[in-house]
Amino acid sequence: MTAPLLPEYGRRSLAEVLPALLTAVGVPGPVPALTVPPARAAVLLLVDGLGSELLRRHADDAPFLASLPDIGPLTAGFPSSTSVSLASLGTGVPPGAHGLLGIVLRTDGELLDTLRWTARGGRVDLRDRLVPEEVQPVPTALERAAADGVDVTVVSLSEFDGSGLTRAALRGGRFRGTYAMGDLAAGVLAAAGGPGRQLCYGYHRDLDALGHVYGPGSLPWRLQLAQVDRLAEIVADRLPSDAVLVITGDHGMVAVDRRFDADTDPVLADGVGELTGDPRARHVHVRRGALDDVLATWTETLGDGAWVVHGEQAIADGWFGLPVAPHARDRIGDVVVAARGGTAVIRSRAERLISRMPGQHGSLTPDEQLVPLLLASPRPTG
Repeated sequence: MTAPLLPEYGRRSLAEVLPALLTAVGVPGPVPALTVPPARAAVLLLVDGLGSELLRRHADDAPFLASLPDIGPLTAGFPSSTSVSLASLGTGVPPGAHGLLGIVLRTDGELLDTLRWTARGGRVDLRDRLVPEEVQPVPTALERAAADGVDVTVVSLSEFDGSGLTRAALRGGRFRGTYAMGDLAAGVLAAAGGPGRQLCYGYHRDLDALGHVYGPGSLPWRLQLAQVDRLAEIVADRLPSDAVLVITGDHGMVAVDRRFDADTDPVLADGVGELTGDPRARHVHVRRGALDDVLATWTETLGDGAWVVHGEQAIADGWFGLPVAPHARDRIGDVVVAARGGTAVIRSRAERLISRMPGQHGSLTPDEQLVPLLLASPRPTG
């Protein structure tokens, strides 16, 4: 069995991106691991689901993006899932430090959907019981920039204004809500053109959404990639001359063709108290005395479809970054599962929608871990 692609925390991971941009706009701090040219204004465009391997395979659909210098690829971190990656990006620290360790997270006796900040199933808003600033207590890079006098703007979908994930991962900036690509482009350009030092984070969701629904590399996904390519080109063409645009993704994606259903398979359910994470990255919380049996059973059942390890081994091997903060430790499974190939460990009853999706991400394969870090400077005029 090939080894997992371990995230390069502290060197080449998503956590290093915003510290580099803060240095670029003159915020004092430690020397960053990544280098971005100095600028008065810095724009970070996060394209959900933009993996390096996918971009390489479909470069013809994104000629502008493919033409840009890539100072990556970077590793997303584990799990390579949206809420985890956005928290790493926003805080500048690995998952083991910020503590958002999966789409579904066990914390303070609750099972939290970290994308919606609801109880699993999406019905009960948990922002009052599980305060986002307490669930993820690490100050953000945006807060650090604002404290130094930088004008910070978050340009993202209007529905995310004040959301639990926004408060947990991206607090510290002025929020500008969007509805489509046009106002996303207009929003980041308005921020970059403002007076003084500017830091702007812009977010695009639809590439990931179509990858989940139709599969990465499908025709709808490729046509959306072409739209993202045009979005990036428009922003780069209209940037002020003293601004810089950096483009990255939060993870890649794989097509799933082999599903193990933990809700219907009594073998996988035996000895398991709670199952969190998502289909490509599972935290298995076991009942008292069942650890050895669960570890052996899951290892045998999943076979070459996953790396199945003791939670302490995953920590020691650096899957989450070291050290792991006390508030994050109990959120890590007694057994940790990272899927390989086209495997997914689904929950057909508890997670009906995502269990049916052909496109998934979260694990430690190159297709999921590697994301680009593209650098675009304003084009000369005249």
